[in-house]
Amino acid sequence: MRKLSIIPVLIYTLLSCACTQAADPFVKEVLYVPEAVDYTDPTMWHIERNDSLGADVFYIPSTWEFDWTAPDGSVSHYADPSLEKHRADMDTEISQIADYMADGTNFYSPFYRHITLDTWATLDEDLINLRYHDVAFVDVKNAFDHFIRNFNNGRPFILAGFSQGGKSVVELMKTLPDSLQNRMIAAYVLGYKVTPDDTKVAPWITAAKDSVDTGVTICYNSVADVKYTKPVVSSPNVMAINPVNWKTDATPATLNDTITVTLDPEYKVLVVKGFDGSYLPNILNILNVGDYHGAEPWLYSECLRKNIHQRIKRFTAAKR
Repeated sequence: MRKLSIIPVLIYTLLSCACTQAADPFVKEVLYVPEAVDYTDPTMWHIERNDSLGADVFYIPSTWEFDWTAPDGSVSHYADPSLEKHRADMDTEISQIADYMADGTNFYSPFYRHITLDTWATLDEDLINLRYHDVAFVDVKNAFDHFIRNFNNGRPFILAGFSQGGKSVVELMKTLPDSLQNRMIAAYVLGYKVTPDDTKVAPWITAAKDSVDTGVTICYNSVADVKYTKPVVSSPNVMAINPVNWKTDATPATLNDTITVTLDPEYKVLVVKGFDGSYLPNILNILNVGDYHGAEPWLYSECLRKNIHQRIKRFTAAKR
């Protein structure tokens, strides 16, 4: 059994940066918002080119930073990619994801001003969405546009992201014109949800039904029991698939000989038995508490590696 990697998400940083002041209408405080990322700067990317399959992967990482304090005492609710430490945190995840997503593909992952763990811990989705769309998604959209204009060259591509990165995949899909929808092989939303409102805004966001359909969204969250379903990342959710057997019903699947993964069709989460997730850090008593959020991209990594190849090959064959 391949040893699982984990993200050491509980990394608190007290670092200085060149920032812009901004007012947040939800709180009475002056905040520092890092400057928007310049994606013409190569240090703002993790890029691996291993192309043998004729497709690209655009991957958006998850949440790494807590709120941190600028030199003047002001608080920032955003990562700052201009800081080497913040980039290194994100790259810890990205480099491990690239181990299987960059297998036979050209892999592009931007550093961005993601909202902090403290923001997620509010469980206030209005506040989360405000901060996310005002800052984090500005970077994600700019990075994706730069990828399309300067790297992609009209090739088919996969969108993928974990946690906040999964949210970013959903938000990006809402913005895709028909020409890009037609080039999207699949979207992997790992450890996040696709809500009824998301599909109402973008009806073309459709659920994967098996291991080889294309133009679809692969979405899942893993828990020890359905009672640990976490609304902030996994409900309400309109789609889920089991990445071990690629079923959308309750057919159980065996992973690594000892782990049983079963999709609950009602709650649309994966119920995982036989997996010891005690190594996962408790994130502000919200995540990795009865759920296996921190393991989502790695627990099924070999299944995902194989599936990315399957979907690329099916997409390519259909276009001939």
